[in-house]
Amino acid sequence: MSTSTEGVEPTTVGAAVAESVAQAPAREPRGFAATYWLATYGLFLGVLTPIMGGLAVRVQNLVGLEEAPAALGLVMGVGSLFALIAQPLAGRLSDRTTSRLGMRRPWILGGVLVAGVSLALVGVVPAVWMLLVVWCIAQTASNFAQGPETASVADQVPHLRRGFISGLAGTATPLALLTGAAILNAMPNDALRSLVPAVIATAFGLLFAFTLKDRVRTAPPAEKFSWQEFAKTFYFNPRTHRDLGWAWLTKAMIMFAFGALGGFLTLFVGTQYGLDVPAQLAFNLTCTMIQVAAMVVVSVVAGKWSDKANRRKPFVTVGGVLVGLGVIVVALSPLAGDGGLTVILVAEAILGVGAGLFFGVDQAMCIDVLPDKENMAKDLGVLNIANTLPAMVAPFLAGTIFIPIGGTVFGGGYTVWFAFAGAVGIIGGLLVTKIRGVK
Repeated sequence: MSTSTEGVEPTTVGAAVAESVAQAPAREPRGFAATYWLATYGLFLGVLTPIMGGLAVRVQNLVGLEEAPAALGLVMGVGSLFALIAQPLAGRLSDRTTSRLGMRRPWILGGVLVAGVSLALVGVVPAVWMLLVVWCIAQTASNFAQGPETASVADQVPHLRRGFISGLAGTATPLALLTGAAILNAMPNDALRSLVPAVIATAFGLLFAFTLKDRVRTAPPAEKFSWQEFAKTFYFNPRTHRDLGWAWLTKAMIMFAFGALGGFLTLFVGTQYGLDVPAQLAFNLTCTMIQVAAMVVVSVVAGKWSDKANRRKPFVTVGGVLVGLGVIVVALSPLAGDGGLTVILVAEAILGVGAGLFFGVDQAMCIDVLPDKENMAKDLGVLNIANTLPAMVAPFLAGTIFIPIGGTVFGGGYTVWFAFAGAVGIIGGLLVTKIRGVK
């Protein structure tokens, strides 16, 4: 295994595991892949269900369709700011944790429990400011769980199995999206639309935490955790670590495009095509089913294929370009008139193939370019800023600039927004070729 083992040993809850982590095993521990997948799926279900429609519907019910973009942009943007801070900090702290429960487990447990409660409250709070508060707590706590969970892959999985684990975990995103869309469509009210995914996320997260053969750090790090050390949590030198810098930038650009639809697609079909809330959720479910069908198949195949070929970049490059192209097709859908909704379904298929390639291989590529094996969770947390920063910036840009100004100047604010975001994703995919240390 590629991690440094100085001062650490493996453990389970209540008992030490006998095998040494000093020698790299051929495979990850028995059961790790299954429980890691469940934890990833559960956490994504809890968080993505609100992002992909739950928050949009809740905001509509609170302030109406016309005021919804600005309110949704505020809630999602500020929540993502908390996520941006939380995950690298959680990774940094877990790298340094000397608890007898392990390095990762305490943070996973706390994050999962707090996230479950706050996610359940999303559907019942009666005002936008309350929704903002509970969503910020949910984003913070879920990222305190996700950072150490992702670091456990680098801890537990050998290099030539990481593509498989990455591809397997990549299926969790589309399946969580599909389940979430089904829950949104099937549940009769906002309270159940948030409670059901929150309960599932909590249960699967606890299962992973209690079965993880976690490492135990037996000696504290030589360097004390100072304010300077805290600041280092959020950055790296892209000149010194060029590959990590390009991996960060391209991930951010592709994720910007992928997240551009989010809850705004729900508002778009309501505004552009006159769909009410039940019709919005039904169409959202159809879109998600198409996207997921492509993502699941492509993600697993791409992950295993990248291991066999020992190549990562071509998959991520093509994936990013297709993600951006899919979003641009959504932007062009009003040109089709009455066939616009059908065009969106085609766009979802294109986006699904691209996202399957990207999510199936990107995590493995990112782990391969990590420069510091002693602080992998910290570096993975910094890389995760490439996920959370676009999620913070995009809603603000969409809700406060592109949609209102684009609607006034060009007569189609949503179209302008989707076209811009899609172009960013295509450029991000092409820039993956700048990474030199990975094939």
